[in-house]
Amino acid sequence: MGRYALGLIGGLLSTHADGDYAIAYNNCASADLPAPLGKMPQYSFTLSNKPWRLRTALTHFGGPHMDASFSGVALYHSTGHLLPRFRHVRTVFTLHDLIPMLLPQYHRPLNRIFLHQMFPRFLHRADAIIAVSENTKNDAVALLGINPESITVIPEGISPSFRPVANEKHLAAVRAAYGLPETFILCVSTIEPRKNHTTLLRAFEMLHPLHPRVALVLAGERGWLYRGFLDELQNSPVRHHVRLLGKVPETDLPTLLSAATIFAFPSLYEGFGLPPLEAMACGTPVVCSNSSSLPEVVGDAVILCEPGNASAWEKEITLLLRHEDMRRQLAARGRSRAAAYTWDSAARATRSVYERTLAL
Repeated sequence: MGRYALGLIGGLLSTHADGDYAIAYNNCASADLPAPLGKMPQYSFTLSNKPWRLRTALTHFGGPHMDASFSGVALYHSTGHLLPRFRHVRTVFTLHDLIPMLLPQYHRPLNRIFLHQMFPRFLHRADAIIAVSENTKNDAVALLGINPESITVIPEGISPSFRPVANEKHLAAVRAAYGLPETFILCVSTIEPRKNHTTLLRAFEMLHPLHPRVALVLAGERGWLYRGFLDELQNSPVRHHVRLLGKVPETDLPTLLSAATIFAFPSLYEGFGLPPLEAMACGTPVVCSNSSSLPEVVGDAVILCEPGNASAWEKEITLLLRHEDMRRQLAARGRSRAAAYTWDSAARATRSVYERTLAL
C-alpha cells in the first residue's frame, strides 16, 4: 500500500501541481521518505505501527478525536487501511481489499481481529470510499452492507519505470547479478499462503523433466505463515532449480521482468493485482489466476488459470515455453492493456472525489 500512496501523490503533483497537499506518517524516527514526499508539508508522529493503530482505533471507541493533531486539514485521505475519527475533517478511505475477512486463515490472529473490528467502522465512518477494483467494491457491499453509491472505483496506476528493457547488456547484467539462466519463469509477490506459490511449484515439478534448463524464480520478501511453503520447497525434487531472490530493489524490477520468459501469478485472491500489470507493461507474457479482481484488471491480455489447478498451469506454461509466436502476441496485448493504467489518470479521478467530498 506504500507504493499506492507514492504513485498517487506523484500523480496528484503531476496533474494538479498547485494543490494544497500534505502527508501524514507515523514512526517518523526511522522513516526514510522518498522523493517527492520529503519536500511536502508533513504531519509526523513518533508512535510505531502497533501503538499508532491502537491510537487510531481508540478514536472510534470514545478516545480523543484527531482534529488537534491535524490542524489546518480540511480533508484526510487514508491510503493504508487506517482511518482516525475526526469531528470537523472530511475523510476519504481507499479500500484495497477485504482479504482478512474473506480469507482469515491466511492472516495473523491479531491482524485478523483488528481488521474484523475496524474495517466496518472505517468504511461506515468515511465520507467517501475509493475501491481499487469493481471486485473490491462488490466485496464491501456484500460483506459489510456499504452503500454502493458511496464507493468510487479508481484503478491503481503503473509507474512509468515499468517498460520493456531491450538492452542486452542490462538484461545480461541482471541475470548475472541474481544467478539466473537464459530461460526462467518469474513470480513477484510476498511469500505467504494467499499468494499460492505451492500451485506454481507443483506445475514446475510437472514441466521440469521436459524443460530441465528452465528455472523458477520467486522474487519477494517473506511475509507471514510462509514456513509451510518453504518446507515443501525443501522437499521438492526441483528445489535446486528454484531461485528465492528475496525482495528485489525497485530499480531492478523492470529489467528482471523484461528478462523473464514468462511471468506467473497464481494468487488465490487480490484486491487489484499490480504485479501482473507491471509484467505486462514490461512486455513479458503472463499466466495469471482467474480469481477475484484479476480478470477485471488484466482482461484478455493474459492466459487465465484456476488458481488450484496445477495441471492447468503446467499445460499453459509449457505451451508458452514451446511457442515464441504466442509469447510475442501475449506480450503485445499486455503492453497495450497496461498502458491504460496510469497514476495521472488515477490522480485526476481521485481529485474529483476530493472535490465532491469537500462540497458535502
